[in-house]
Amino acid sequence: MPLIIIIVLLSALKYFEVGPFAGISWWWIAALMAVAFIWFEFLERILGRDKRKAHEAIEKTRQERVKKTFENHKRPGR
Repeated sequence: MPLIIIIVLLSALKYFEVGPFAGISWWWIAALMAVAFIWFEFLERILGRDKRKAHEAIEKTRQERVKKTFENHKRPGR
């Protein structure tokens, strides 16, 4: 995600010709976009990061559901 933020910021700075960023070639920004594409489409899958995030989200939902179930079954006065 930081890479996407950098790409957006560099694109905006280049487009509005702010300071030293006015002289940066659009090829540098395009290269960063290519790196981001390769990362999100290929490397993240190879490293298993996409599945790990999905499993963590499912596990968190499951734990919340179990906690809610046990809280609902508690009886007052015990």
